[in-house]
Amino acid sequence: MSKKREHRGDRPDGVLLRDLDSLHFITGIIYPNRCDNEAYISERIDLTNINAYLEKKNAGDPEYKYNLFQLIVTALVKAITLRPKMNRFIVNSNFYQRKEVSASFVVKKRFADSGAEALAFLHTKETDTLDTVHEYIRRQVTECRSEKVDSSTGAMDILNKLPRWLSKAAVRFIMWLDRHGRVPKDMIATDPYYSSVVISNLGSIKMKSGYHHLTNWGTCSIICLIGEIKKRPFFNEDGTYEMRPSVDLGLTIDERIADGYYYSKTMRLIRKLLENPELLELPLSEEVEY
Repeated sequence: MSKKREHRGDRPDGVLLRDLDSLHFITGIIYPNRCDNEAYISERIDLTNINAYLEKKNAGDPEYKYNLFQLIVTALVKAITLRPKMNRFIVNSNFYQRKEVSASFVVKKRFADSGAEALAFLHTKETDTLDTVHEYIRRQVTECRSEKVDSSTGAMDILNKLPRWLSKAAVRFIMWLDRHGRVPKDMIATDPYYSSVVISNLGSIKMKSGYHHLTNWGTCSIICLIGEIKKRPFFNEDGTYEMRPSVDLGLTIDERIADGYYYSKTMRLIRKLLENPELLELPLSEEVEY
């Protein structure tokens, strides 16, 4: 996204929207909490084309293979790049346009009950493609599965070691800073709730997609859950059906940032990108017909 000159009222991560229509201006005031304004959208994606595409991309047996998760991440950040209202957030009853498109996800260091989790954060540029996202995720996953502790987790570890009364007071003060866009950068550098979209791959642990709440902390307006891959019926116009591999996506969205028509077109774009994965090789900012 093109960077705008900062003005009074802007935040380090967002530009204050000063030309809102009256409905959206009032909405941010009378409905101040993100968690009270959640809309849930589910989408089923036919994986027939994706599976063929991944087979072709991985034909050379690369060390770090392309996978469905990388395609979904790329489709989401491309859709948000092309549909900028999806990259808005509301804090302290003010609407902001985020200055970059970003995505975050949790990496399990080890698939066990005692396995720790690390936070991965993807910063994108308009020129990024599936290939650059694939490489960025490879680096993030490798780093997260090392012994290195990400900065946000490190900050939480420090608070957890303080006397309980002091840590609670410190967290309340940080929450005040959060409402005013003044939380120290290092503390939220890998905080998923400061990204454009949080993505959780529940399919990797054999779970269905579904609803996940938003949070009043941070600035994230979209959470996407990816379900388990399964064969499901797809019906033809004549009433017959075929069993095809598919995945369900569940998106929880702050309904205040746009309207239903805008969300509908965004979901059509995401479906178009995933059912035609070669489009993900285009730069994020390049328009597609849908």
